[in-house]
Amino acid sequence: MIDVNIAKDTFWDRNKKSGGYLLKKRVTSIVVSICRFILLFGLCFMILQPILNKISVSLMTEEDLFDPVVISIPQHFTLANYEIAAEVMTYKTSFINSLIISLTTSVIQIAMCTLVGYGFARFKFPFKKLWFAFVMLIIVIPPQVISTSLFLRFRFFDIFGIFKLITGDSLNLRGSIIPYYMMCIGCMGLKDGLYIYMIRQFFRNIPMDMEEAAYVDGCGMFKTFWKIMLPEATPIITSCFLFSFVWQWTDGFYASMFLGGKRLVATSLSTVVDSLGVYIQRLTGEKVAVSIAYSNCILSTGTLMVVGPLIILYLFAQRKFVESIASTGIKM
Repeated sequence: MIDVNIAKDTFWDRNKKSGGYLLKKRVTSIVVSICRFILLFGLCFMILQPILNKISVSLMTEEDLFDPVVISIPQHFTLANYEIAAEVMTYKTSFINSLIISLTTSVIQIAMCTLVGYGFARFKFPFKKLWFAFVMLIIVIPPQVISTSLFLRFRFFDIFGIFKLITGDSLNLRGSIIPYYMMCIGCMGLKDGLYIYMIRQFFRNIPMDMEEAAYVDGCGMFKTFWKIMLPEATPIITSCFLFSFVWQWTDGFYASMFLGGKRLVATSLSTVVDSLGVYIQRLTGEKVAVSIAYSNCILSTGTLMVVGPLIILYLFAQRKFVESIASTGIKM
């Protein structure tokens, strides 16, 4: 039976009997919770504050930008900045082009990297460690280091001199999407080394018993991969797809080197300030000096229009993304 006196003891009575331990524990728990809240609030504020500031600026008129009274909340709300940014960036065309390129290259990248990552995780083959060291080099070496070689390779593309022998000249693949696809198929696309590494680590954490049971049941190597291992790897594949799509969506380096003048959201955003003056001159018929504040306002608006689709994509895929981060470990 429970002692009635013990059941009726207050916190202070129990604290007195414990020699002050309960009070010390309670105070420590409260202080840790407060510190954790301050830390998380500070981190969230650092991440969200620039975005909230851009949202505020994008809804201001030019009059509000020079009004010292207006700080965060616009006095005159307007959506005209989004219309101007969409015109300057040719947003509809840029959005469709970026969506097609980012989606197709991301699918090819993840398909190829999944096969390579699974091979590194499960099979033994000659010079395996050496090949994986090359994968690590892809992560470490920035793409700018090999930019000249890539440019020359695709500007004067040839396979063992066959095209030059037949046509008398090499092929110029610049200005097309073909270099993107070729690099993705060869696992030399943007951040492919990182995706291979992440997928390899995920597959290494899956017990071998699952594959052995599938082999016993009569499944072949490919069927085991397709039916057993691939569904298990859905979280990490989703995460790698998100990374690939985001990096491809915001990439301007490979786009300017291979695609030339093709309109993309990333390249359009980089020239939005220069294009704004031309746009206003075309509307007014005379050359007008655009203020720095208004140029930054349109730039902030264009940035939101570029980042917005990525946020929506993450909201739809965030459950799988968080699951992969929680379940993927580092197993050497």
